[in-house]
Amino acid sequence: MNLTGNFKAMTLTDATINISNLRLRTFIGFNPDEKEKKQDIVINIEINYAITEAALSDQIEGALNYKDITKRVIMLVENGRFLLLEKLVADILHACSSHSSVNYARVTVDKPHALRFADSVSLTLEHRADRNQNLNLMEKVS
Repeated sequence: MNLTGNFKAMTLTDATINISNLRLRTFIGFNPDEKEKKQDIVINIEINYAITEAALSDQIEGALNYKDITKRVIMLVENGRFLLLEKLVADILHACSSHSSVNYARVTVDKPHALRFADSVSLTLEHRADRNQNLNLMEKVS
């Protein structure tokens, strides 16, 4: 059954990759016990990027490689030491938004049991390619 005559050609320009509940361990915090023992964190990442015709044609080289991005995040987090959640999230955001085709990236990191009566504390940062001055400022600070 040929359906091509019944539908107009779609123009796809953007794609969104979501990496959900990536559970890692890192040194996060400035209290003495936090500096000596790794803690669990949960990372959620959303990356919007300009999709290519090559990717839509099932050509690997035309796609944004989310496995490479995830490996970069894992290395950064597991080998890092962070005093503040803000610095950790900013570094992860930079790793997720550094590819030239990324239009938008959003990273949320949860620190479970950071507060006595709360399930977790989380922080979210966003990057938009059209407002990359903020990311450049973060790079200078790091």
